[in-house]
Amino acid sequence: MTGADKQQGIPQDVQQRHQAQEEAIQRRSARIRHKIVVMSGKGGVGKSTVAVNLAWTLAAQGAKVGLLDADVHGPNAATMTGTAGTRIQGSDEKTLLPAIAAHGLKIVSIAMLLEDRDTPMIWRGPMRSGVLRQFMADVEWGDLDYLIADLPPGTGDEALTIVQSLPDADGVIIVTTPQKVSQEDCRKAINFARKLEIPVIGVIENMSGFVCPECGTLTPIFSQGGGKTMAEEMAVPYLGDLPLVPEVVRLSDSGIPIGDETAPEAIRAAFAAIVRSIMDGLD
Repeated sequence: MTGADKQQGIPQDVQQRHQAQEEAIQRRSARIRHKIVVMSGKGGVGKSTVAVNLAWTLAAQGAKVGLLDADVHGPNAATMTGTAGTRIQGSDEKTLLPAIAAHGLKIVSIAMLLEDRDTPMIWRGPMRSGVLRQFMADVEWGDLDYLIADLPPGTGDEALTIVQSLPDADGVIIVTTPQKVSQEDCRKAINFARKLEIPVIGVIENMSGFVCPECGTLTPIFSQGGGKTMAEEMAVPYLGDLPLVPEVVRLSDSGIPIGDETAPEAIRAAFAAIVRSIMDGLD
């Protein structure tokens, strides 16, 4: 089927709007040097923790960074960056201005468009995809060194929309936990990226052992090493593991990065090593 065949039956004004939106996406994307997608086939693995803190770490190093919270149903990035309650502003009817967090980090989230943070987004797939494309087309990110996209769990509409809107993305980072059930879903996420011909930057194993806040002992309560084994079996890079540290909960809920000097050394050192691995892969 040709492109012309696909357009049959679509009103001309709709075709024109779609074309204008696509051109806007390409225009804004051209001003972003690196695009990184953080995803997982499984929910609750700490994907947002990785995305937010990667963006924050890069911004703290002096880079110009944007963070796109693409989880329409469970947007948490605003809370984790201390921008909860901030509203997205518009310079005109076609331009949205991102909120600004510490270190100049630019952030956009559906949570910033809601009057009430407890309001659920009861939307079907086309509406979710539509608002994400609008974010890509209408948000004035400006010139960025990095855009980090935090995707919802799975390989559905939102993931497909973001990846197709960033065809020149540097790649995806897959976040898993040590458990087999998480790895099973993350394997699908890796194959999702391969089918769309997006490179896999690597795998991160989160919650890889509990660090006792009293004695510092590491206990593998969720087992350990499954993420590395999965990466080896799927022939993708392994970026490292992040321990389960109780203090991360307070930091995230308070909008404080895990690289902050008040964070436990175990999590700071582990995340710093992962960021170095990611940057080495982009060079």
